[in-house]
Amino acid sequence: MCRTRLQAAGVEDPGFDALCLCQHFFGLDRPGLAVHGEEICLEDKAGLFRQAAEERAARRPLQYILGRWEFMGLTLQVGEGVLVPREDTAVLVEAVAERLGEKPGRGVDLCAGSGAVALGLCRLCPGLEMDCVELSGEALGYLRKNLAAYPEYGICAQEGDVLRPETAALFDGLDVVVSNPPYIARSALPTLQPEVQREPSLALDGGPDGLRFYRAIARLWVPKLKPGGVLGVEIGEEQGADAAQLLRQAGLEEVAVHKDWAGLDRAVTGVKF
Repeated sequence: MCRTRLQAAGVEDPGFDALCLCQHFFGLDRPGLAVHGEEICLEDKAGLFRQAAEERAARRPLQYILGRWEFMGLTLQVGEGVLVPREDTAVLVEAVAERLGEKPGRGVDLCAGSGAVALGLCRLCPGLEMDCVELSGEALGYLRKNLAAYPEYGICAQEGDVLRPETAALFDGLDVVVSNPPYIARSALPTLQPEVQREPSLALDGGPDGLRFYRAIARLWVPKLKPGGVLGVEIGEEQGADAAQLLRQAGLEEVAVHKDWAGLDRAVTGVKF
């Protein structure tokens, strides 16, 4: 019934979402659902399950309903007010980690949101020290919870606007600058999936052409890298050439565009010499 309800509501992958809800509320995986699926209506949690299914049918993001989501082996708390971690962001994290290698260093995650990028990077690069900068008070709450859940990485969070020189002035001599910034062109926001429109516009709105944050990163944050430092940003699928040009104009070399599993441009990295 849940799958049918979600399919009728236009949910993109109703079977997957129904399975996630069953796992969350009843602890049933796919085989368990096949065996016990007819019994779950008798469970005490059936009411909560039905409510969650209706919320999903109303296009509330699945991740917000569950309250957590997996990213690169990490379990992150999420909810209204913070961007949902997406699998594609692993392209950015892995590309930056490959360029950094095994050398320890110090870096900053701009527009950090849930902390997915910084946590994923520290997981791949032992000894890396990171600061997270986030403007939204709501997102900061989730960021601090997620960083506290992984104290072994020792990542610090602070409130700040990455577009302001005053924020950039707090940092210098960095080995890495990384960011999954807002990059949707403002005019395109109303055309996004209903679920995405429930995510914070502050984390989506990249200005009139979607490039506002890349310009600021090139102007304010590339100078904060020390020689040999690495910068990486996530991008929209049609922004590879523009973002790469901005980073080259800011003085980065070995600028590369990295594709996701669908073959679409997803991240840009470069090195300061």
